Amino acid sequence: MTNFLRRVVQGAAIFGGCLLATANPAHAQGSTSASVDQIAHDIFKELIEINTTDSVGNVTTAAEAVQKRLREAGFADKEMILAGPNEKKKNLVVRLHGAGKRKPVLFIGHLDVVEARREDWTTDPFRFVEKDGFFYGRGTNDMKAGDAMLVTNFIRLKKEGYVPDRDLILALTADEEGGSYNGVEWLLKEHRDWVDAEYCINLDGGEFIKQNGKRLMAAMQGSEKVYADYTFESLNAGGHSSEPVRDNAIYHLSAALDRLRDYDFPVRLNEITRNFFARTAEITPGESSADLQAVAKEPTDEAAAARLSAAAPYYNTLLRTTCVATMLSGGHAPNALPQTARANVNCRIFPGQDPEEVRATLERLAADSKVSVTIVPQLDSAGKPVPVVTVPPSPLLPEVVQAMEKTIGEKWPGVPLVATMSAGASDGKFTRIAGIPTLGISCMFFELGDNRAHGKDERIEARDFYDGVDFNYRLMHAISSRN
Repeated sequence: MTNFLRRVVQGAAIFGGCLLATANPAHAQGSTSASVDQIAHDIFKELIEINTTDSVGNVTTAAEAVQKRLREAGFADKEMILAGPNEKKKNLVVRLHGAGKRKPVLFIGHLDVVEARREDWTTDPFRFVEKDGFFYGRGTNDMKAGDAMLVTNFIRLKKEGYVPDRDLILALTADEEGGSYNGVEWLLKEHRDWVDAEYCINLDGGEFIKQNGKRLMAAMQGSEKVYADYTFESLNAGGHSSEPVRDNAIYHLSAALDRLRDYDFPVRLNEITRNFFARTAEITPGESSADLQAVAKEPTDEAAAARLSAAAPYYNTLLRTTCVATMLSGGHAPNALPQTARANVNCRIFPGQDPEEVRATLERLAADSKVSVTIVPQLDSAGKPVPVVTVPPSPLLPEVVQAMEKTIGEKWPGVPLVATMSAGASDGKFTRIAGIPTLGISCMFFELGDNRAHGKDERIEARDFYDGVDFNYRLMHAISSRN
């Protein structure tokens, strides 16, 4: 999850080619009560201060802390399941029982966070720091704020005695950021009945965007690129460095990477991204508007696509598969010719493109019989390699679109609803592959250009967090009650 692409719309498209918003000024800017805000604050703080990194953290500790709070709010033990393949990687599944008139809705959020070093941060990354209207700490942005929202609102609904017309399921899971025991995958494989649902809402996607405090758009992620790593490797007999030869593993590898650097995968568009470029052309001033319009047309104007890609990495990621070298290793001694040279090439594959096709393209680019290109196997929850597969997009379910329109209209009249394609990967891929339509809805606004997820001094604005709690609560009502 990265930079402008991720924070803006993660590969956005204006839904259906038009802005979606309803207005209800009487309910605009509604917020949670002080008591609900305090509950949300306390849960958020507790989660941030539990280290859930893969190296030294413990997701089970965080899941148990949440389970304790839910139990105190009135959830029975039979309504909660704490389970997982590893003692440090247990997942929590909670069910708020409804009237059973419709199939359940699943909400997912991951409890794990990426690594953070104290020496890199201004503050302790595993202390919840409140400063200048912001909350700081590892996971504030990605994604313990979303976890806290979900837990707060399950508690609130339980205390209110709310009976939805369908079951609402919450799954807080491990290893989204890395590790060998991905919680969503494990739950679907081992206990599908615990989390089976008509559709899933993933708070780790579909960020709402603001700029200089002005709310620009509320996103709904319906698709994401496929993550895949490839290894470029050159092997050689090596020898003494005092007798150098041109047949050098490092030289072979570096030349192949130069060719990769200069290559652009062919332009691809789908309905979501084509609609995005068409709609963006209407609201973009200057010369870029014509290029955006030209890209949206069929057939796509390749020259216009090239200009957009050169102008902004954001547009480039929407237009094609991308691959980039991210890690290097080689040689075994400073006074020896290298016997090996390796590079990791990370690819974000456009939905529908075969990962093997990408590998074959990389091999052609390497253009050297002494450089091999292989796909790095991904591991399932049992640590066994599994093939990289394309992830189907999810339909923009009218029921969810209508609920989003209603909730946005009540909370922030005039803010457009957009559908997005993410350039990164989330746990939504597992639910989509399993046949559960999944829509990413973060419920919370993020400032454009201030993305600190996975970086130092990660933070979110306090007001946005509390507004997100309220929005999430309203959305839960909208999708679980028919007036």
